[in-house]
Amino acid sequence: MNRPYVICHMLTSLDGKIDGAFMSDPACAPALTEYGNIRNFYNCEATLYGTTTMAGGYSDGLVERLPHSAVNYPKEDYAAATELKNYIISVDPEGILGWCSNCINKKNRPKAHVIEVLTETVSNDYLAYLRGMEISYIFAGKERLDCGVLLGKLKQIFSIERLLVAGGGMMNWSFLQDDLLDELSLVIAPVADGDTMAVSIFEKAYFLPARKPAVFELKGLKQIEGGSLWLRYTPKG
Repeated sequence: MNRPYVICHMLTSLDGKIDGAFMSDPACAPALTEYGNIRNFYNCEATLYGTTTMAGGYSDGLVERLPHSAVNYPKEDYAAATELKNYIISVDPEGILGWCSNCINKKNRPKAHVIEVLTETVSNDYLAYLRGMEISYIFAGKERLDCGVLLGKLKQIFSIERLLVAGGGMMNWSFLQDDLLDELSLVIAPVADGDTMAVSIFEKAYFLPARKPAVFELKGLKQIEGGSLWLRYTPKG
């Protein structure tokens, strides 16, 4: 393929939510542990998150007022020098995330170089900011994200063969919308909290066109300690 193999890997409650109070319940602990172990099973070089997920736990929040850059940077991809071969892909169409480093080192995960995914709506000052931080970036769309372009560049520029897509719900659906998911991996914890404001596994953005429901075939099932399940699906057809 001219793009990476794409796995959407999510931890969910019984009511299909991917965030909320259920995650801190003791009954969810075995599922959380297995969710982390399964990341190693897939052995992906890169993990991709949407803007909200990045701002909530990976970036340094949102960027503050940026200094004006006297240098004009073209809307071209930029690969910063790095010896790291693991990546965290940050989808940030408008360029609003703040950073304190060009790499992320989460517990029990390999150190990863940050790649920002932008659209052409991003400001020149934000490009100067990323270059000053030596954070790589690619352009994938003029005003809206183009997931096909994104995937092609990840393989062409960074030689990424396997990509883990890990939320949020709109980000997950964006890949499914364009039939760009190769596998769906769900770890289901035996808890539910009924929170109607929590994010679901897939959520369609209002500006995306209608499409027929996505249908999946069951690829594998494993029972986990504590009553959790690991389900693996592939898109049908």
